[in-house]
Amino acid sequence: MMKRINILKTEPNAYKGMLTLEQYARNSQIAPGLRELIKIRASQMNSCAYCIDMHTQEALEIGETQRRIFALSAWRESPLFTEEERAVLQLTEEVTLISQGGVSDETYNRVLGLYGENVLAQIIMQIIIINSWNRIAVSTHQVFGEE
Repeated sequence: MMKRINILKTEPNAYKGMLTLEQYARNSQIAPGLRELIKIRASQMNSCAYCIDMHTQEALEIGETQRRIFALSAWRESPLFTEEERAVLQLTEEVTLISQGGVSDETYNRVLGLYGENVLAQIIMQIIIINSWNRIAVSTHQVFGEE
């Protein structure tokens, strides 16, 4: 891949804004393991190798199993994920593919019923944040470990 701009170096204030959002998400009520599942799944859908590499490593470091990470792309067919995780993964997919029909009432209401308004808002923000990071990494050809 051809080397492209480094947004951190080129536009540090924009990057600082993204880091502020990331800090918000880390301080949310979303369990760390669930946050990583959101990040990995959205990154898989967006073909973001940088973020997949980073977040699978982070998930392993906090105790996620390789088996569940390997099964994540097929979560619907896997018995390894809880009802709550499945609801959030469905929401992750619908927000990531927002132009293909938006977020269904069924998905929205399911996550709302499981988590309540505040955590639902935090989950939506986490999905938006990782999608933004994916777009930065993919459009600039970032490679994990080569910052």
